[in-house]
Amino acid sequence: QPPANAGLAESPEAKRRMVSLMQVSGLAGKVDFRSAPMATEEDLLRVHPRSYLDRFKALSDAGGGELGDFAPFGPGSYEIARLSAGLALQAVDSVLAGQHANAYAMSRPPGHHCLADMPMGFCLLANIPIAIEAARHKHGVQRIAVIDWDVHHGNGTQSIFYERDDVLTISLHQEGCFPPGYSGADDRGAGQGLGFNINVPLLPGGGHDAYSYAMERIVMPAVDRFRPELIVVASGFDANGVDPLARMLLHSESYRMLTRHAMELADRHCGGRLAVVHEGGYAEAAVPFCGHAVVETLAGERMGVEDAFLELFQAWQPSARFANFQRTLIDEMVSAHGL
Repeated sequence: QPPANAGLAESPEAKRRMVSLMQVSGLAGKVDFRSAPMATEEDLLRVHPRSYLDRFKALSDAGGGELGDFAPFGPGSYEIARLSAGLALQAVDSVLAGQHANAYAMSRPPGHHCLADMPMGFCLLANIPIAIEAARHKHGVQRIAVIDWDVHHGNGTQSIFYERDDVLTISLHQEGCFPPGYSGADDRGAGQGLGFNINVPLLPGGGHDAYSYAMERIVMPAVDRFRPELIVVASGFDANGVDPLARMLLHSESYRMLTRHAMELADRHCGGRLAVVHEGGYAEAAVPFCGHAVVETLAGERMGVEDAFLELFQAWQPSARFANFQRTLIDEMVSAHGL
């Protein structure tokens, strides 16, 4: 499927179709749709240095350009990125304030690749770290777990919290995908943060079983050990079976399974407090079914939507031999992290 955005995989289309499917299915009427104000400069400065924000705003005001790898932007993108960060911030805030049991932020542009001082991979601001630091400032939350199931490594979130022990960062991603050089299982944090960063690189071609096993053997025990007060999920849908920027084989029921696990952890440790923030996903026809399954699960609804890709993606699942090999690699990571 060719990208809708003049050859650039990242576009509004997958998000627009996801919302459209929610409207057609009736799910939109079961949830509380809200807009959000921009993240303030004070919010941004808790994560990003002023030097980066000044460069970003100046180039945005001048018509756009590119400040990092695979992160082009047009005029007005500084304000748009602040709106995207504001959605993540409000999702977290509404959960901590008790307004909602859980929340989903339809953020665009995404944020999990953005470093403190440089954008990367379509990510212009670090949406989740901005939301976390705002939550710490406003609500006094001390222990936050981030679970990133975007198919690409959450290198930005990792780098921002790499030396901290109050934020547990876990990334499930395709090994050797984007960005290169960041995704190793040996990258476990540094200094005070040693042991509080967990990378789970999965073999290309992995499917439902690989993610389910990784959640049960690594993610859930790690979060149980950490005992967070809040869980934030970086929800990318680019591990679906036809995404143009990856080679994994998840389907809508896989994302439903991942969401159930995240909710179970939130119920066990956080009084159900769970915020899910949209990241990647570039197959405009497949992403809506995956995203719909996540929001359905968060809302405790089942709208009877028939996923047009489900039967095909299930038929594509890897062999038992492949699955057993992947499980062996996951078991090695379990031992390395003492889980």
